[in-house]
Amino acid sequence: MDERKHVFIINPAAGKHDGTNSAAAGISAAARRLGADYEILTTEYPRHAIELVREKAAEYEGRAVRFYACGGDGTLNEVAAGAAGLENVSVTAYPIGSGNDFIRLFGADKSAFLDLERLMRGKELEMDYIQSDCGFCLNVFSIGVDARIADGMQKYKRIPALQGTAAYNISTVENLIRGLHEPYGVEVDGQCLDGEYTLVLAGNGRYYGGGANPVPEADPTDGLLDVLLVKAVDLLTAAKVIGAYKAGRHRTLPRYIQHLRAKEMTVYHQKGKEMVINLDGEIAHASRTTLRVSGQKLRFAVPEGLTLLPPRIVE
Repeated sequence: MDERKHVFIINPAAGKHDGTNSAAAGISAAARRLGADYEILTTEYPRHAIELVREKAAEYEGRAVRFYACGGDGTLNEVAAGAAGLENVSVTAYPIGSGNDFIRLFGADKSAFLDLERLMRGKELEMDYIQSDCGFCLNVFSIGVDARIADGMQKYKRIPALQGTAAYNISTVENLIRGLHEPYGVEVDGQCLDGEYTLVLAGNGRYYGGGANPVPEADPTDGLLDVLLVKAVDLLTAAKVIGAYKAGRHRTLPRYIQHLRAKEMTVYHQKGKEMVINLDGEIAHASRTTLRVSGQKLRFAVPEGLTLLPPRIVE
């Protein structure tokens, strides 16, 4: 018999529509069929999921608790951040939001994670995560033009007439005008790699930004980050370089993209400017940050019968 407590944290703001009621109905039905002890909670404001996880983990201290992030990658980031370092806790994703990139580690089809009975019966894997001065990161940490575009997109999405791709396109044009690259100080495991960079990425997972796959060789269980440094590019070469970057073909353009494996990285703006930082789709701002692979592991539940896809090399 499963003695675990199953706690579902629903983010009503995830996705295009509030799916709280339909999600709760499905959860209740699956839990009853399995005879599982469960609870459903709803977030009310940003980062609320972190608080809920810590409160419930303390309430059920000494008992195994599995938390389900019911939303997208941002919801999973918060739930996992709350669970980090807690002994009695595991997490997983019930992907009812948008941008479910982390679970692509287990296949492109998210249907297994939507099968609640398989998910509730699933085994747990020990996964790495990233700790940084700016916050927690389970999947991908990046600085540069991609983070600036994402930040600008959020700004433009507040305008009713600029929803969806319109906000993305305007933010992209704005950042092309501003310039693609910035002077960054970069230190990777003690190696100084200062320069003009378009993008700096550290991957624990392999996918982000709605399906870009820049580090297909990343293994979220090996205790290492896969770092990509995308050097300064002009508008003529940008499309080719960014295309190769998104497809994981960085080996084909060593002149522009450097790949390293490391435990720790520090990045700062050489002119002291505030950098835009992406952590699993969440945005932070700082002029300097250090990130590292945590010495601890996070238990991540995988649907019954599913396995982690092996790393691969794209030539």
